[in-house]
Amino acid sequence: MYNYKAKIIAVYDGDTVTAQVDLGFLHFQIMKLRLYGIDTPELRGEEREQGLIVRDIVRAMILDKEVEIDTYKDKQGKFGRYLATIKIDGLDLNQWLVDNGHATVYVP
Repeated sequence: MYNYKAKIIAVYDGDTVTAQVDLGFLHFQIMKLRLYGIDTPELRGEEREQGLIVRDIVRAMILDKEVEIDTYKDKQGKFGRYLATIKIDGLDLNQWLVDNGHATVYVP
């Protein structure tokens, strides 16, 4: 597991975000992140209404904010996203979404 500081610059849905990741020594990279170990409702199909609600909750919590991310294996998943846990002010967002009924545990 690797730990980075990042700024969230876009929230696509409840479990997919884009971050400007601080790689150290004044090097930054834009990366798509998939929240590790959880699944949230999709923005398409029957889940759309709930998916929009969860997306907006995640946006309110982390969009344009400085966060910490823990990445797993530092390699991309099948859709080109890095798997990550996001922490804001010490709060584990992934776990918070599960604990508050906005996400389910997902094991790839």
